[in-house]
Amino acid sequence: MESVLSKCENQITIFTDYLEEFPDTDELVWILGKQHLLKTEKSKLLSDISARLWFTYRRKFSPIGGTGPSSDAGWGCMLRCGQMMLAQALICRHLGRDWNWEKQKEQPKEYQRILQCFLDRKDCCYSIHQMAQMGVGEGKSIGEWFGPNTVAQVLKKLALFDEWNSLAVYVSMDNTVVIEDIKKMCCVLPLSVDTADESISDSLTASNHSKGTSAFSLAWKPLLLIVPLRLGINQINPVYVDAFKECFKMPQSLGALGGKPNNAYYFIGFLGDELIFLDPHTTQTFVDTEENGMVDDQTFHCQQPPQRMNILNLDPSVALGFFCKEEKDFDNWCSLVQKEILKENLRMFELVQKHPSHWPPFVPPAKPEVTTTGAEFIDSTEQLEDFDLEEDFEILSV
Repeated sequence: MESVLSKCENQITIFTDYLEEFPDTDELVWILGKQHLLKTEKSKLLSDISARLWFTYRRKFSPIGGTGPSSDAGWGCMLRCGQMMLAQALICRHLGRDWNWEKQKEQPKEYQRILQCFLDRKDCCYSIHQMAQMGVGEGKSIGEWFGPNTVAQVLKKLALFDEWNSLAVYVSMDNTVVIEDIKKMCCVLPLSVDTADESISDSLTASNHSKGTSAFSLAWKPLLLIVPLRLGINQINPVYVDAFKECFKMPQSLGALGGKPNNAYYFIGFLGDELIFLDPHTTQTFVDTEENGMVDDQTFHCQQPPQRMNILNLDPSVALGFFCKEEKDFDNWCSLVQKEILKENLRMFELVQKHPSHWPPFVPPAKPEVTTTGAEFIDSTEQLEDFDLEEDFEILSV
């Protein structure tokens, strides 16, 4: 394993269909729900892109599981893309979509705390260590390549241990997003309410959640919504292209996970029929917190023009991401899906109000009853039995 990784450590994957420079055009560029006019706003566009947290292969971190690999070069690209999508959700959660990053400029304390969630250490909640070991519960050995659906399931389970960000992570099944289930998961009693009265919570349903009770109104737990899809058999079906691009226009957009077989990229927008993405296939040295508790963030932002690829060269296995900080954001997302996605004859995915009667009952995911921290909990792969394996998503008819 180590010999294979060492050969990959300094490689940067290059494909002939990458287009390095943006063309001189009047077309709009869409980046995670924001539009930029390329001809007049190029510097603003590049600044917006460089503000995204960029996670790549790393080397010389502590061995995963104590005896595993000390680099994820050659196998960790989809995990890094999952980190990037989640990091964008956390940026929107704490700093807002319009937050921008400037080199060597002091940033809000929430920014440093977000960054520390992803450091390559076993005690960081979304580290490569945590993701790789949680993947064992999804049938993936440490050092094995993940697909988009697997990384979505891993993020959903790791989020249960993350009390600071307190995200509700919903991963759709069978290409179907169920509004009732999401509202059941996200509409919760405020922390100030005495939660000993379980009957209040149990009596509330998704249909009357907005009315609350005579004494309480429900709070909304910020939602990370991931929709794994298969948009074809061996290549993406062109019928899905327009709907796929529409998802990047939505203000709730977190982009998409995907790429080519065994080569994952984090797609953040598009120009015409070209997808814009951040590439994790660069190996950098492990970065840890400094003596003052801060993290040198220079290597966590891509300061070069992003790469692009034709959308028809995309592998059909993808996962779309969306973030809804408030309930009104989710309601707006549902309206946009009804207008832009469900209008197609061959729909990219379905949005339904009620939980399908032929499905097992929906039970919001809960943190397993353990007395250790999340990091310690998944330090032993034997304890992953508390998590049920998820079935792979189905292939859409084409």
